[in-house]
Amino acid sequence: MEAAILAKNIENYYGQYVAVKSFTDKEVISHGLDPIEVFNEAKKGGAVSPVIFFVPDKNVVQIY
Repeated sequence: MEAAILAKNIENYYGQYVAVKSFTDKEVISHGLDPIEVFNEAKKGGAVSPVIFFVPDKNVVQIY
């Protein structure tokens, strides 16, 4: 199975929640430890329906 890349420079966000404008726009617009704050910051930054996801620590595998 091929890995899905959801954001650019993901190695900068290990252990944080990350927001991008959409599944096709991989530019990070907000990040942090609190998903609500990340969402609100993304909305303030102009995202209509931001995509929020958690980036696990390096070398941690999560299967959904």
